[in-house]
Amino acid sequence: MLRKKTNGVARRPQRTSILSEVTNASVDRRAFLRGSGLAIGGLAAVAATGGTVTQATAATAASGDVKRVKSVCTHCSVGCTVEAEVQGGVWIGQEPGWDSPFNLGAHCAKGASVREHAHGERRLKYPMKKVGGEWQRISWEQAIDEIGDQMLSIRDSSGPDSVYWLGSAKHSNEQAYLFRKFAAYWGTNNVDHQARICHSTTVAGVANTWGYGAMTNSYNDIHKSRAIFIIGGNPAEAHPVSLQHVLKAKEQNNAPLIVCDPRFTRTAAHADEYVRFRPGSDVALVWGLLWHIFENGWEDREFIRSRVWGMDEIRTEVANWTPDEVERVTGVPGSQLERVARTLANNRPGTVIWCMGGTQHTNGNNNTRAYCILQLALGNMGTAGGGTNIFRGHDNVQGATDLGVLADTLPGYYGLTAGSWAHWARVWEEDLDWLKGRFATMQGKDGKDKAMMNLTGIPVSRWIDGVLEAKENLEQPDNTRAMVFWGHAPNSQTRMKEMKTAMEKLDLLVVVDPYPTVSAILHDRTDNTYLLPASTQFETYGSVTASNRSIQWREKVVDPLFESLPDHIIMHKFATKFGFADRMFRNIEVNGEEPLVEDLTREFNRGMWTVGYTGQSPERLKMHMENQHTFDRTTLRANGGPADGDYYGMPWPCWGTPEMNHPGSANLYDTSLPVAKGGLPFRARYGVERNGENLLAEGSYTVGSEIEDGYPEFTMQMLIDLGWDSDLTPYERRMIEYVAGYIDQRPETNTDLGEQSQSGPYPSDFADKIGGVNWKTDLSGGIQRVAIAHGCAPYGNAKARCVVWTFPDPVPVHREPLYTNRRDLVEDYPTYEDKTFWRVPTMYASIQKNDFSKDYPIILTSGRLVEYEGGGDETRSNPWLAELQQNMFVEINPRDANNIGVRDGADVWVEGPEGGKVKVMAMVTPRVGEGVAFMPFHFGGHFEGEDLRSKYPDGADPIVLGESTNTAQTYGYDSVTQMQETK
Repeated sequence: MLRKKTNGVARRPQRTSILSEVTNASVDRRAFLRGSGLAIGGLAAVAATGGTVTQATAATAASGDVKRVKSVCTHCSVGCTVEAEVQGGVWIGQEPGWDSPFNLGAHCAKGASVREHAHGERRLKYPMKKVGGEWQRISWEQAIDEIGDQMLSIRDSSGPDSVYWLGSAKHSNEQAYLFRKFAAYWGTNNVDHQARICHSTTVAGVANTWGYGAMTNSYNDIHKSRAIFIIGGNPAEAHPVSLQHVLKAKEQNNAPLIVCDPRFTRTAAHADEYVRFRPGSDVALVWGLLWHIFENGWEDREFIRSRVWGMDEIRTEVANWTPDEVERVTGVPGSQLERVARTLANNRPGTVIWCMGGTQHTNGNNNTRAYCILQLALGNMGTAGGGTNIFRGHDNVQGATDLGVLADTLPGYYGLTAGSWAHWARVWEEDLDWLKGRFATMQGKDGKDKAMMNLTGIPVSRWIDGVLEAKENLEQPDNTRAMVFWGHAPNSQTRMKEMKTAMEKLDLLVVVDPYPTVSAILHDRTDNTYLLPASTQFETYGSVTASNRSIQWREKVVDPLFESLPDHIIMHKFATKFGFADRMFRNIEVNGEEPLVEDLTREFNRGMWTVGYTGQSPERLKMHMENQHTFDRTTLRANGGPADGDYYGMPWPCWGTPEMNHPGSANLYDTSLPVAKGGLPFRARYGVERNGENLLAEGSYTVGSEIEDGYPEFTMQMLIDLGWDSDLTPYERRMIEYVAGYIDQRPETNTDLGEQSQSGPYPSDFADKIGGVNWKTDLSGGIQRVAIAHGCAPYGNAKARCVVWTFPDPVPVHREPLYTNRRDLVEDYPTYEDKTFWRVPTMYASIQKNDFSKDYPIILTSGRLVEYEGGGDETRSNPWLAELQQNMFVEINPRDANNIGVRDGADVWVEGPEGGKVKVMAMVTPRVGEGVAFMPFHFGGHFEGEDLRSKYPDGADPIVLGESTNTAQTYGYDSVTQMQETK
């Protein structure tokens, strides 16, 4: 697998004999598949290795006029290019993108079969509703009217927060942005998406360590890694195409691959060192590594001195984690961790990779911060081949998070403060008082009114409690009464028994999806349940953000099939019904009922200064896709051509306006490059000092910086103090004055205002306001442009911080999981006290005080399979994939199996301590350690032994059904983000 087999020139692969036979005969594809179960396995296997999937007719090859359309795979976040072959408006075949620097002509099984996702017979074809327990076909007009009338009635009686708008990582960037804007115009922060239950603890932990909560480098940059440390991730199955980048480093750099996981995964099979550890003990494991690093003086002292704050407090905590204590808690021998620590120290730069194995814990934010601190100690940050390469799960989970489909922020991570709302009101050219009037207020326990506009909503992980919890225990005016599942699979969430009850208690349930998800059949609802057919992303167009922050532009492959509609058209229909379409789309061209996607891109370009989603105009994005072949496969930088010097997809931050032509930032926090060329220091997010200690960088700065030391974030006052404000254009100055309220009229873009611009001192009552306009709120981009012209980062130059004083655990500590079977560790490493946050009461100590370990001694974890994705509704409806994996199963260690009398292949019941149970097939395997079981989370359609196939609309049931692991999974939520605990 590691041998170089070609000269590196991409070639169209020769079809195998099976494919040749198929394409040389006029055989209907479905008839062919029905006739040969063996052949479909062969076809999918060819597809999984990068083969070509085309329509099985000879006429295709003979006819001309075949158009090739570039899109992006809608599964994981690698961002693989799909080249669709379209003839007469019909998608007849596909190939992987040979020019894409991400997939390099490769596809996994899911990517090779995405054509079936769009053309699938089992899609939801038209709007439907349940009447007396039976599904009935209705029109779009009837659906919008009936749903809208019920929502408006709920709004009138219970307030806007009683309708929950659950968005999707499957939205394009433009649709995600519009969805968050739509929720704002409806008047609620009860809006969220899948990131809450996959990487919210990553975002919180990473952003609060060095500034941005995202992957710092890229899949391609792993080519330069000298060591690769993967913990709680299984890219061989979860992100298969990414593995080629890992194996490239392993081959050409002789980079040791270290995999830490409770389960011996397909990724672990490639490892030079496999570390099996007890689930939930990540912090102890990392502190065990750091114990050896500090004990031997292997840390990068100069990097820590100049660019890191708080490492001494980490040393104090790490000193407690002797090899003996680490082995007691994690099960890993000290000699193995010493060997791993030595390997990391001797092979720098190394990269750290993690996924949901590290995030889905009650102390997930502690885990992600510990991973970051390991890299800071080794000096592996801000360098090619280093960084934290956080693999995201869905095709646009990064973009949907950036665009604010979250309960705690507006687009661009602006938060929900008054200043944040004022900023976006200016971007939208909306009356801020009108927006305020859309939100409810409620009396807090202190007797004072609280504006719901500024309070985090209920996260998707806890929507069940918004329905079932007593009204007086919720921090919102009333319970959740209507749920909109828009591109979300509920079987990906825990506590499914309670979820069924919650669904049945709702006044209204609406599902918007290309396929009817488990939302359609889990419950026993008989009325007020609607299914709305959304188009796939291949039937619309727009941008999508890969895991490495690169943004790619999808072209539309085919027009929407059946009666499906793209998400942004459905949003426009609802906005029209609710009476705010004219306001919401005032700066967006609407053709019939379809908002112009490019206008949506340009609108978020005008507002998302914080993360640098401002320089990637539609024109630049399309130009990158058209010229993929010009980008280097490792650095991602264009070598000549129209994008010369740009990084592929302009990974954010791409500073300033599109006219600035910033190339994007491939590797975050790399000071070896000028900011204008993609370099950056750590972000100054946390002030300039803490307890008298300096938080700014010391003697460290980006190449070409005129400030050769640390500095705070840029404001207009800072420009004035430095004498750089004279570099602002008249338009930029007037826009800053407009933002500050000094002038009432918004200046026109690119208008030369000449002498109208204020050049002298401002009046005292406006000086502070104008001086306070900063790089995040200046709508002209002038502050960013001037800072970069002087070699500085707009967001400042600070130290990364190891101690987050605003978190429950300022220094990451190990805490035992709620249902731990290690009762001997609870006293030493207890969980948190119960508390209320994110509007809902949350239990910790009240659960952990109970000993469930005798009746429930085995630890259950969950994860991905290569064949399926997410909740699995679309992939289990795909015959190419369904053939490969037909049974839901549980992996159990041979010793455990023998002790309880379970045979391989037998049906078994798996029961959790909260009463949920599932009937699945046993796979007896040493892949899991003794005392650990594993189940994939892609299955649904069975519930506690009952087959629910008959509850799907006719012809819309997935081919493969199975129990959901989350029926048996337990309660448990991260102390900062409400991430569910499934590991």
